[in-house]
Amino acid sequence: MTWPTGSDWIIAAAAIAAAAFAWVAAHFLSRGLGPRLADFFEQRAGARGETLGPRMCDLSRYLIFAILIAIILNADAWRPLGAIVLGIAIAAGCALFVLGILRGLAMPRLVALVLAGVTFVALLTRAVGGLKPITDTLNRVGFDAGSMRFSLLSLIQIAVTVAALYAIVKLLNRIVGTSIRRASGFDPTQQLLAQKLASVALVIAAFFIGIDVLGIDLTALTVFSGAFGLAIGFGLQKTFGNLMAGIILLMDRSIKPGDVIVIGEAVGRINKIGVRAVSIVTRDGKEHLIPNENLMTQEVENWSYSSRDVRVHIPVGVAYSCDLDLAQRLMVEAAAASDRVLDAPGPKVWLTGFGENSVTHDILIWLKDPEAGIGSVRSEILNRLWVLFKENGIELPFPQRDIRVKEWPVPPSGSGAPN
Repeated sequence: MTWPTGSDWIIAAAAIAAAAFAWVAAHFLSRGLGPRLADFFEQRAGARGETLGPRMCDLSRYLIFAILIAIILNADAWRPLGAIVLGIAIAAGCALFVLGILRGLAMPRLVALVLAGVTFVALLTRAVGGLKPITDTLNRVGFDAGSMRFSLLSLIQIAVTVAALYAIVKLLNRIVGTSIRRASGFDPTQQLLAQKLASVALVIAAFFIGIDVLGIDLTALTVFSGAFGLAIGFGLQKTFGNLMAGIILLMDRSIKPGDVIVIGEAVGRINKIGVRAVSIVTRDGKEHLIPNENLMTQEVENWSYSSRDVRVHIPVGVAYSCDLDLAQRLMVEAAAASDRVLDAPGPKVWLTGFGENSVTHDILIWLKDPEAGIGSVRSEILNRLWVLFKENGIELPFPQRDIRVKEWPVPPSGSGAPN
């Protein structure tokens, strides 16, 4: 190594001036381009783009800066010191761009910093003479297994490839999902099905792209992959079954988000149909996660399958001494006064039987919003009916027992018991 000469320092100063000019130019260009990119991305990615949208100005600045530095670096054969300055500049710009993208996609900070560091080192070494010295050093630290070589270089390649493909798939999922949700030709169920199929297709495509990028020969792993696949098949058969059950449920549209269903003792509104389970939110705010297979194999009561109108039964009993005609009119009046009860078909009252202590009736009402619950409307009607019964002298029955003694037992003679 030799100490830089005067001309080398002049070239380095020129490189610094060129980098400063590129940064100022990128700053002004990003002020006009950044907001447009932010609006475009938020339109494509919807609400999920709120983490990347505000970063678009900075991201566009870093990207423009890196492009300008790359043009300057390749415009002439720079001396080593100038190449180092420009290499640091382009490496820093690209590293900041990668870091902003990954943090905008909510990836862990450590993963984002590691990938940004790898980007910085790779671009810097490439700018000052190539990656061969580093790759050779990393490749020497490892071991051979048959025809395959496992080294630090391959480990870094795998980690970088997996993280990059994960970020790309996550970004494409946001864009494709938003585009599908905005498609006017799909109803909500078809949109959800299309999103799930698109997600599966993106993951499969990313897997094969990663295999190709890493240069993995699958034919060499035929026996191992067969045994491994068989083990995975047995271990994940429930997971795969739940995935297929969820897709089938979306295809036949028997269960869809927003439906109110009853399965077992759980009653609630379907919040989400996931890969493994269906999320059902009850009126108590509790969220039940029910495996998709259970909805395929068990009996499910769907209150909003073909229509959202649901009929509710409210049992009421009155005393035998009451005016039944008046009591039934008051039941209809109490039910009709509720805002949630439909006018057509209107509320009805059925006499269902003569009980031990009361004449039993059923108030039949129709609701159009079962997801709002039926307990509240039942309580409202019964409270109003209590007031109407008291105002009109309708008696509510309660159990009464009369004991009749036919004769008292006579004590035996000579017992001395008093009469």
